[in-house]
Amino acid sequence: MTEIVMTRMSLAEARALRDAGKTLTRPDAPEGPDLGDDFWANAVLVEPKARKSVHLRLDPGVYDFFVAETGGKGHIARMQAVLKAYADAKANGA
Repeated sequence: MTEIVMTRMSLAEARALRDAGKTLTRPDAPEGPDLGDDFWANAVLVEPKARKSVHLRLDPGVYDFFVAETGGKGHIARMQAVLKAYADAKANGA
C-alpha cells in the first residue's frame, strides 16, 4: 500500500518543484487562470443548503425506469436531478 503524504506549500514552492521535475503533474497540464487579488478580496463563501430527507412512494414503473436508466446505481440521484430541473424550469417561467 502506498503511503500518501500531504505537504502545505506556497504556489511559488509548488511551481519550483514542478519546474525541477519533482512532481507528478502531467507535462501537458494547462495553467490555471490568474485570478488576481481582486477575485479573492471579493470572494464570498456560500454554504450548501442541507438536504431534506423524505419518504416517497413511487409508481413501480417510474422506479423501474430510473433503475434501468442508471444500471441500478445512482437512480436516486437521477430522480433528484430530474425533480430539480423541473422545479428550476417552473421557477424560471417555463
